[in-house]
Amino acid sequence: MRINVVTIFPETMDAFFAAGMLSVAKKKGRVEFRSVSPREFTSDAHRTVDDAPFGGGPGMVMMAPPIVEAVESLQPAPGSPVILMGPAGKRFEQADAERLAREPELTFVCGRYKGVDERIRDLVVTEEISLGDFVLSGGEVAAAAVIEAIVRLVDGVLGDDESAATDSFAAGRDGLLDCAWYTRPAEYRGRKVPDVLMSGHHAEIEKWRRQSSLERTRRYRPDLIDKKSST
Repeated sequence: MRINVVTIFPETMDAFFAAGMLSVAKKKGRVEFRSVSPREFTSDAHRTVDDAPFGGGPGMVMMAPPIVEAVESLQPAPGSPVILMGPAGKRFEQADAERLAREPELTFVCGRYKGVDERIRDLVVTEEISLGDFVLSGGEVAAAAVIEAIVRLVDGVLGDDESAATDSFAAGRDGLLDCAWYTRPAEYRGRKVPDVLMSGHHAEIEKWRRQSSLERTRRYRPDLIDKKSST
């Protein structure tokens, strides 16, 4: 997979790509990361990428030419998703991560300031994604979260691919929260690990984990139960 990011702060994305699981994915040759700044596609001495909005109003708007030309310079594969991180987008879910993890190339566009010129959407963007109904100063943090959710699903990135298939919200969990997990020590401050988990009885362990998943979902995210019941 190749992942491209258009951002006026490429150094922030490069640092993110150099750490943790994303660094492992790069070293394994499973994912290639590229960051490009729209400032490279400006012609004035100040490398300006924003301007006041036509019609007046507060804030500054990112101009179309630098961003559009930055995307085009990456030469994304025909038909590959070009994703704008923005509040008008579909709220990102695990199903979106699973869908996008199957793509050979993804390009993310990170806005800043008041927003982006609408022609950016018209000319290069294929979809818009939002993390939720709140505002960030730019799309970099949101893009980083989405990229991590996607890359961990790419074959060969995690030490055990089955691990991702049983995470919270995954298809392997029927969209529910993951079960409760325990590790050593077997007892800590008077709290013991459930006996069934140390019984060696795999069928009973799996039954317990399924029940734990349902109980945790009912307690912490009952909306997921309602959503599952309505489909």
